[in-house]
Amino acid sequence: MKNKQTHILLVEDNPLDVANILRAFKAQGIENPVHVAGTGKDALSMLLGTGNTNALVPTPKIILLDLNLPGMGGLDFLKALRQEESLKACSVFVMTASDTTKDVVEAYDLNVAGYLVKPIQYESLLEMISVLNSFWDLIELPN
Repeated sequence: MKNKQTHILLVEDNPLDVANILRAFKAQGIENPVHVAGTGKDALSMLLGTGNTNALVPTPKIILLDLNLPGMGGLDFLKALRQEESLKACSVFVMTASDTTKDVVEAYDLNVAGYLVKPIQYESLLEMISVLNSFWDLIELPN
């Protein structure tokens, strides 16, 4: 990614998926700071500084979001995120096992930057992260 200081928030409850995504980032040379939240509620707390959590500074500009989360699901997180004026500019990429048309449509209705279905094989995940990295190199993110 051209801006190595852009923070990324990974919202994923599966420790194996977290480990694989972080490993794929490393393999692709993505050195950006990555913060991990296991639930939508935890992610919102990290972004807003609510509860006993301090807000992440700087606010992550990129969010990788699983939809199948305990408690507050990914789509509910997206709805809450889009209601927060200070977080509307975050680029959210859904990265989930769900490929149902309903989930895809609802996610795009909530202004996601992309919807990716998680591959089962690590090699496919590596390719997916490579494509994301190329995309991130091309786009301009807000300050």
